[in-house]
Amino acid sequence: MAEARRSPAELRSMFGANLRILAQSYPSISELSRQLGINRTQFNRYLSGESFPRPDVLARICTFFEVDARVLLEPVDAITKRSGPLTGDFLRNFVGAGVDDVEEGLFPSGFYRFSRRSFLDHERFVSGLVRVFRQGNATFIRGYEARAAMIAQGLALTRDAREFRGLVLRQEEGVAALISRKGAMTASFNFLNRVTSFENNYWVGYVARTVRETPGSDRVVRMVYEHLGTNIGRAKQAGKAGGYCGIEDLLPFHQRLLQADAPFG
Repeated sequence: MAEARRSPAELRSMFGANLRILAQSYPSISELSRQLGINRTQFNRYLSGESFPRPDVLARICTFFEVDARVLLEPVDAITKRSGPLTGDFLRNFVGAGVDDVEEGLFPSGFYRFSRRSFLDHERFVSGLVRVFRQGNATFIRGYEARAAMIAQGLALTRDAREFRGLVLRQEEGVAALISRKGAMTASFNFLNRVTSFENNYWVGYVARTVRETPGSDRVVRMVYEHLGTNIGRAKQAGKAGGYCGIEDLLPFHQRLLQADAPFG
């Protein structure tokens, strides 16, 4: 009954706190406001708890972030902890054991440049950019497929089609990530282990994709992650340079870690 007696100010404050957590997955409030179709100034008022959205705008926000109206009453972390399949009773001590324990020192938040061999063309490589961020105790990853890779697979080039998101899990020797494009059309499993480097900012491992075996293509390849920090300018530069390339076009340490001439096993 205590929940029903919350004042409008308390509801606005709870909603604002939850909205700030949800907004952490976006590099800028301006971009998020644009995607939601909400005036930046008004959105800032929601974030600060000064104002509350109309019912239709609230519904739009809930749909966008894939949450429900409990964001008015409970911390969003508590909602996801109780409702998530990985953190529910059945899997909490198994797969879910690594969900809430990916420490910043193990796998820092920020932007990462990655490189790997192409799944479709053994002579070519793919480089790109992903962003790792925290929401509460969970660690997420987000990025976009290279346009050339989408064209090679005959897939649409829209932003929605290219986007992928995933969940990072702690493992005994590193981190793993389960990643999928929207609608779970395809998924991949990534494993990464930190390697010794001058700035201690490299991880190497492999990525396996969920497709049937076909002649002339790979389902598992080596992968390198390089932590770039949180500087958006540096990240944009790395993102623009991404796409299909030859091994000679990759940075020297990426070439070394990928061991292009060594069999993967």
